[in-house]
Amino acid sequence: MNTQMHIVPKPIAVGVCLSLVAILFGFVLGGLFGSVESSIKQHLDDSGTAVLESVYHGDTAAKDAVVKKSWEYLKRAHMHGGAIGSAALGSIVALILLCRLETIAKLSAVAFGSGALIYPLYWLLAGLAAPGLGSTSAAKESLSFLAIPGAGLCILGLCGTLCAVAKACVSAPAGR
Repeated sequence: MNTQMHIVPKPIAVGVCLSLVAILFGFVLGGLFGSVESSIKQHLDDSGTAVLESVYHGDTAAKDAVVKKSWEYLKRAHMHGGAIGSAALGSIVALILLCRLETIAKLSAVAFGSGALIYPLYWLLAGLAAPGLGSTSAAKESLSFLAIPGAGLCILGLCGTLCAVAKACVSAPAGR
């Protein structure tokens, strides 16, 4: 039995850890939804009710629509955490198995792992903020400083991974 550990550069390990935290984030949200869904929905409703007159001008239907969409955003955070975290982890494992762990691989791992955590956090915060702001658009706009870098890091990480894997395929010796 071979018990020898592979030496993995710290940036790669950081990317793995961030990816795993993103997956955990998604799982924890799912667990919370299963155990305290009604309390979460009540919190969203209470947040909208607190500003019913000042933000919604007494329009209960408008508040209810924002609260409903906010719940969808929370579910989106759950799904994105698990899915993007898993995609990032798989991407990083591909880097470890197929590539020389040079700068592009290291940067890709950190970028994808970071984006996998930042982007679902954006959806969670937007969902929580929207009822008090009066619209999901206002919530998304107020948090674009998270959304754009989060999504961008995911895209950059994936593109970097594709480049590193393609380079490894092209430069692989015959028979490998």
